[in-house]
Amino acid sequence: MRAILRSLLMLFAVLSAAQLSTTAAQAGKRVALVLGISAYQHVAKLPNPSNDAGAMADLLRKSGFDVVETKRDVGIADLRRAVGDFSDKAQDADIAVVFFAGHGIEVDGTNYLVPADARLARDFDIEDEALSLDRLLKAIEPAKRLRLVMLDACRDNPFAKTMKRTVASRSVGRGLAKVEPVVSDTLIAFAAKAGSVALDGDSSNSPFTTALLEHIATPGVDLRIAFGRVRDSVLSSTSRKQEPYVYGSLGGNTVAIVDANAATAKAPSADSKPAEAQVAAADPGTAASPRAPATPAVSPSSGEIAEAWRAVSTTTSPAVLEAFVRRFGDSIYGDLARARLQDLKAPDTKVASKPDERSLHPAQKAAEPVASPSVPTPSTAAAAAAGYLGCFKDQGKRDLDGHTFYDGKMTAQLCVSTCRDKGFSYAATQYAGHCFCGNKYGASGPATNCDTKCTGNRDEICGGTWANSVYKVN
Repeated sequence: MRAILRSLLMLFAVLSAAQLSTTAAQAGKRVALVLGISAYQHVAKLPNPSNDAGAMADLLRKSGFDVVETKRDVGIADLRRAVGDFSDKAQDADIAVVFFAGHGIEVDGTNYLVPADARLARDFDIEDEALSLDRLLKAIEPAKRLRLVMLDACRDNPFAKTMKRTVASRSVGRGLAKVEPVVSDTLIAFAAKAGSVALDGDSSNSPFTTALLEHIATPGVDLRIAFGRVRDSVLSSTSRKQEPYVYGSLGGNTVAIVDANAATAKAPSADSKPAEAQVAAADPGTAASPRAPATPAVSPSSGEIAEAWRAVSTTTSPAVLEAFVRRFGDSIYGDLARARLQDLKAPDTKVASKPDERSLHPAQKAAEPVASPSVPTPSTAAAAAAGYLGCFKDQGKRDLDGHTFYDGKMTAQLCVSTCRDKGFSYAATQYAGHCFCGNKYGASGPATNCDTKCTGNRDEICGGTWANSVYKVN
C-alpha cells in the first residue's frame, strides 16, 4: 500500500516540479469592450443582442481578461463615450477585443454600428447617429499584440428599407461591406460574409454568438482555428444559410486570446509545502532534503490534473484517493475523488477496479452507447434524477441536432426540462453553458473530456470541448 501511495504522490510531485521549472507564458494585459443593443427605440426590438453581450462578457471575465467593459442599449452619445474611454484602456494593452451585437449598416462602402436611439431617416444622418467601424478600429489600434473585433451585426436591417436617399448614387447595402484592416495583427469577424445577412436565432443567443462562446476562448487554440470552428458550427446550426467570415491577417505564431499556459494557480496558503515535502509527509520513511529551497508550489494545469486523475480514477484504495483530494481537492477531479471515496466507504457498495471494456466498443449496444466509466460525471443526485447516460463526442454535424441554446445559468435539469418540453428523447450539456436536444446520440462514440463545470451550478459537470454530457429525458 505504501509503495502505491508513494508512487502516486511522486507523480503529483513531478507535475508540480514541472510547473516550477518553467515560467508560465503570460497573456499580457487583455482588455475587452462588449456592446449589445436590443432595445431599439424607433424600430422593432431585437431579442438576443443583450443576452449575447452578457454571455460574452461572462466568458471573457472567466477567461481572465483584465478589463471587461459592458454597455447595453446605449444611445449614440454613450456609445461614442464608451469607445473613447476604451481607447484609453487599449493604450497599454497587449490584446484588445471588441464584441458588438445589434444592428449594423453599410452606406457607400462604410460600415456603421447602430445605437439604440438612431432614427436614420436619411442617409445623410448616418455619420451623426451611428458609429463607424473605422472609428472603432482606431480606438483599439494601440494594442501591441492583437486587435480583434467581432460583429454580430449583419441582421436584416429595417433602417435600410425606410431610409431616404438624399443622393441618388449613394448605396445602402444588404448586410455589411467587406473590410480590409490597414493595421497588421488585426482580425474582424462578421456573423455573415459581406453582403449577406445573419440570423438572430430561435434561442437566447444568436447562432454566431453561440458558436463564439463555444470556441473563441479555448486555451491555446489559434484564433484562425477557433474561427474555422465557429464557421463550421454556424453553417451546421443554420442548415448552411449563414456563413461567418473573418477579415485581416496574423503572423506565423499562434495567437490565442487565452494562452495555453494561462495561470490557474491560487496564492499558496501559509501552510503550503513544496511537492517533495508533501511526499515526505505522506510517507514517513522518506524525508525531504534539508537543503532544498522552500519554493511555493504552483498549481498544475487542468490537463495535468486530469492526467493525475486518470492514474487514480480506478483505484480501490481510500488512502490514494485521500492523497489526491489533499493535493487537488479544489478541482473538479477533487470532487470526483471525494465521491469515489464515499462509494468505497459506503456499506454494501461495489466499485469497479477497472474500466468496463464495453465502453471501448459502443457499437455493441447501438441503441444506448456506453460511455467510459472513467469519464467525469455530474453529481450522483443530478445523474440519477436526470438519467445520465455518459460522455460522448460531438462534431460539426451535431450529434444531437434537434434544438440548441446557451444559458449563462445552465444546469443539467434546465437542459433536460427544455428538451422534454420540446418533445425530444435526449438532452446533452456541453462546454459549461450549451444545451443540445435530439432523438439519438452517440454516433461518434464515447468521449473522455466531460470536465467543465456548469455555468449555473459549479457542483455539476456540463460536458466539455466538443463533448456532451448526455441524459435520457423520459
